[in-house]
Amino acid sequence: MATDGMTPRKAGSVAALKVQSGRKFISGLARGIQLLEAFRPGDDSLSNADLSSRSGLPRPTISRLTHTLCELGYLEQTEDRRGFRLTPRMLTLSHPVLAKIRFRQVARPLMDEFAKRTQLSLALGVRDGHDMVFVERAKSNASSSITQDIGARIPIALSSMGRAYLAALHPSEREILLEQLARTLPSQRWQQIRANIERELARYAACGYCFSFGEWKAQAYGVSVPIVLHDGTLFAINCGGMGPLMKVAGFDEVGQRLKAIVTRMLASQGREVAA
Repeated sequence: MATDGMTPRKAGSVAALKVQSGRKFISGLARGIQLLEAFRPGDDSLSNADLSSRSGLPRPTISRLTHTLCELGYLEQTEDRRGFRLTPRMLTLSHPVLAKIRFRQVARPLMDEFAKRTQLSLALGVRDGHDMVFVERAKSNASSSITQDIGARIPIALSSMGRAYLAALHPSEREILLEQLARTLPSQRWQQIRANIERELARYAACGYCFSFGEWKAQAYGVSVPIVLHDGTLFAINCGGMGPLMKVAGFDEVGQRLKAIVTRMLASQGREVAA
């Protein structure tokens, strides 16, 4: 689902994918998923006009899709019948995916312990396209903590979590992903973002963690460390909060603490952290 920092897919991209994929590509299914991705965290409901604006799909197509998704139980109309909202049935699609990520069971108690001790929030994420997706969360009680929950997306290029993921990739894989990210942004803006990424890659090489300083959201600061499991699965763990709280905690101190809990997580997997 789209969030700040993401550009929703437009209808034209479905047509382009159909050309690339050939006759087996089902445009109607792609448009239905595109419509569902138009909903963002915090949306109570969206009208047909809202859905059309966000997805780029024409209103007659929106009307057919919303009717179908309501019949299937994934959407429901609001009481005034002017909009649509997602239903809990959507959770049945994500549950099998989350259940497969067993590392969450190892990470969660250590994340909770860290959050209570520091009053900072933690997130465990995996890559999906050009974003990192939260698959586990541990929230502090501090009001200034960032409130995104499981399923939230943050851009790889602008977040400490994304930069930690980049740092753990093989250089050739990292360069391919960076080239993909560059094509999504104006060249002048990308030059600054790339410079910030290179700064954090150098920090990771020296210290083992990456920072972000409000590049994704104003006053949102983060420290992240990658986690590579024995089977090669790559996660990243993030400690984030709003500026004043993070500054009090001390970025380097948080980075060292994150590295320590990652060591404990990996040890529980029967694997020591590589030197």
